[in-house]
Amino acid sequence: MLVFVFIIVILFAFYLFYKTKYFRSNRPVEKKWLSAKSNIVLGLFVLFFGINSLFISQSIGVYIIAAIFIIYGGFFSLIGYRKYKHYLPFAIEEAEMLKNNN
Repeated sequence: MLVFVFIIVILFAFYLFYKTKYFRSNRPVEKKWLSAKSNIVLGLFVLFFGINSLFISQSIGVYIIAAIFIIYGGFFSLIGYRKYKHYLPFAIEEAEMLKNNN
């Protein structure tokens, strides 16, 4: 399906965007926060890739691999979301401290 391909490409672009911001950041908590955001996007990328593969081919092997991708992508996104929620207040606090110091 063309919609899933579009979503996969957008998610991959967001993953590259967040990883680039991660490598350019000098703040330690912001790096963890950006890493969590990239984990969410990478998990969604894998999840939608698994869903898309279900529409491409209908064989038992594809179903098994797609199920693994969907489960792994959902789990990876969930862990990334939990990390994101955990580091968000610390990243805000770190940004405000740097803003006040300058």
